[in-house]
Amino acid sequence: MYNENRCRTGKMNSRWDRNFGHHHHGKFARHAEKMFGDRLRRVPANIEETDDSFIIHLFAPALVKENLKVITKDDVLTVSYAPKEEDAGAEKFSRREYSNGAFERAFALNGKVLSENIAAKYADGILKITLPKNPETNIPAKDIAVN
Repeated sequence: MYNENRCRTGKMNSRWDRNFGHHHHGKFARHAEKMFGDRLRRVPANIEETDDSFIIHLFAPALVKENLKVITKDDVLTVSYAPKEEDAGAEKFSRREYSNGAFERAFALNGKVLSENIAAKYADGILKITLPKNPETNIPAKDIAVN
């Protein structure tokens, strides 16, 4: 999973980071910067862990659901949004504090997820992606006695 803090410090900062690693944008970041310039935005994500799944909640209000794309390839989950030209609108704002422009987020799965059972739903400005845990690679934590 891409994590700005890790990029600066080199440290892992959460259980998600330890389980899923980091996927830096690399080629995409350079390509997207050329394609979208400063219009590419960062969309915040919360990651919830339950006994049988991980759930990613991306806060992305006012999007057209048909322009969202969620794919897995090479054990990486990629979420992107590219509005159609007519969706970009020609509105003239006197003040604009948010936009519904293009974005992409990538999350390394590291074999921890059953990719064929991933489900996604967009409602009320939140994209909710449910990632069922792979029972073979998600071993519960074990307390070890210190003597």
